[in-house]
Amino acid sequence: MSTGEPGPPTGGDRSGGKQPGGTEPSGVDLARVALRAAKEQARARGDAARQKKQARRGGGLRSGARADGRDPMALGAAINRLLTERGWETPAAVGGVMGRWPQIVGADLANHCVPQRYDEDERVLTVQCDSTAWATQLRVLAPTLVARLNEDLGHGTVRMIKVLNPGGPARRYGPLRAPGSTGPGDTYG
Repeated sequence: MSTGEPGPPTGGDRSGGKQPGGTEPSGVDLARVALRAAKEQARARGDAARQKKQARRGGGLRSGARADGRDPMALGAAINRLLTERGWETPAAVGGVMGRWPQIVGADLANHCVPQRYDEDERVLTVQCDSTAWATQLRVLAPTLVARLNEDLGHGTVRMIKVLNPGGPARRYGPLRAPGSTGPGDTYG
C-alpha cells in the first residue's frame, strides 16, 4: 500500500476519536463506541427506573431479619410514637391531669370544681365550679395549682387557670319575661 491511503485499523482505539495516526475509526471501532454509549444510556435508564420503583415501595425497605419501621409493635409503643410524631404530648399530658384531678387538687375541691378544657395555644386550663363560693376559693388557690400542675407536666405547660362561675338554669324566653331582664343571670353569676 504505497498509495498513501490508510489501511484497515489494527485492533483499535476505543475512545471513539481518531486513530493515533490521525485516521478516522472504521466500522468495528465505531460499533464498539456506539455499543458503549448504548450500554451507558441503558444503565442510566435502569438506575432511574430502580429509583422510581424503590420510591414506590417505600425507599427500598425489604423484610428481613433486622428490625425496621414496618415491624409490629406493642399498642402502648405505637400510641407513644403517634403522640410524638403528631406533637400531642402536651394535650395528652393535660388530659391525664384531668383524669387525676382529685389526686392533684384534693377531694373537697374536686367535688365542687371540674376541669372543662385546656387551650394549648394560650396554655390556659378552664375550670367550672358549682358555686360562687368554690369559684372564689379556686381563684385564691390558682397560683399554687398552676405551680403543682407545671411540676407534673413540665415548666410553662399551664400559664393560668380560668375559673368559671356556676351556670344557672337554661334561659327560657317567653311572654312572662320582664323587659331588660337577663333572666336567671341576674341571680347566678
